[in-house]
Amino acid sequence: MTEQDNKGLFGRLRQGLNRTSTNLTDGLGDALLGKVKLDDEVLEEIETRLLTSDVGIEATNTILADIGNHLKRSQSDQPNALRDALVQSMVNILEPCEDPLDIYREEKPFVMLVVGINGAGKTTTIGKLANKFSQAGNKVMLAAGDTFRAAAVEQLQTWGERNNVTVVAQQSGSDSASVCFDAMESAKAKQANLLIADTAGRLHTQINLMDELKKVKRVINKVDDSAPHETLLVLDGGTGQNAIKQAEEFHKEIGVTGLAITKLDGTAKGGVLFAIASKLGLPIRFIGVGEQLEDLRPFVARDFVNALLSVDD
Repeated sequence: MTEQDNKGLFGRLRQGLNRTSTNLTDGLGDALLGKVKLDDEVLEEIETRLLTSDVGIEATNTILADIGNHLKRSQSDQPNALRDALVQSMVNILEPCEDPLDIYREEKPFVMLVVGINGAGKTTTIGKLANKFSQAGNKVMLAAGDTFRAAAVEQLQTWGERNNVTVVAQQSGSDSASVCFDAMESAKAKQANLLIADTAGRLHTQINLMDELKKVKRVINKVDDSAPHETLLVLDGGTGQNAIKQAEEFHKEIGVTGLAITKLDGTAKGGVLFAIASKLGLPIRFIGVGEQLEDLRPFVARDFVNALLSVDD
């Protein structure tokens, strides 16, 4: 990838995070300009901006404490010392969750089970992932495991046609576990590199539907005792702190191994990533910052923070 391509991607990231960035940085620039010491006025302004961007109390307190420690250690009198300390403190929270998804393994296929509540963007995320991995030369298959919503099957089949990817589906109302079983068998027979299984949207409070999800995992595991290799929870970034509760409950019930946080372009609550990282520490695999294919991108902590704080890459 050329330097120009990188700048273009960073520009799209900054544009996609504009609402959160504006909410976070409005007024903060003046507060930080030329400041090298963390006085009470600046401290209060930073705290307010972080909390109103849904960073959360725990992560906010960590960031503020880390800024103070960073400034004490550096003892810098540079005009941007405080801003640089803020950037580094935010990066420190997110970096442990920067863990790119690796689908390459000796035994095929790599099986990804995609879960989440209604409207989080699961099916669209699957379509974009299918494009990403098939463009990289992988043989990808999709399982239309959301059998409750007829439109979900049609939507997945449209993505399949667009990406020249096989979609295993049954009629609406079929058993989701049965669809995933058939897809597993087919993917193994056809030596696919990657099988991505969609599931019906469900609230974490719907016990019967969560039990169904556990059944899907058991059936997949019977075909391959190491699968699913990734249980990807798709969260709508616009739900703010509610996303944390969803992640906690899904993780408790089925064991989430990675997160995709979508719709960050439509919200001022993108700071929730810090709250999620601070509270859960789950790998953030992808973030969605727009409708285009390239707007679902692997999560890179420093790029994310730089885009939020309008720091040049």
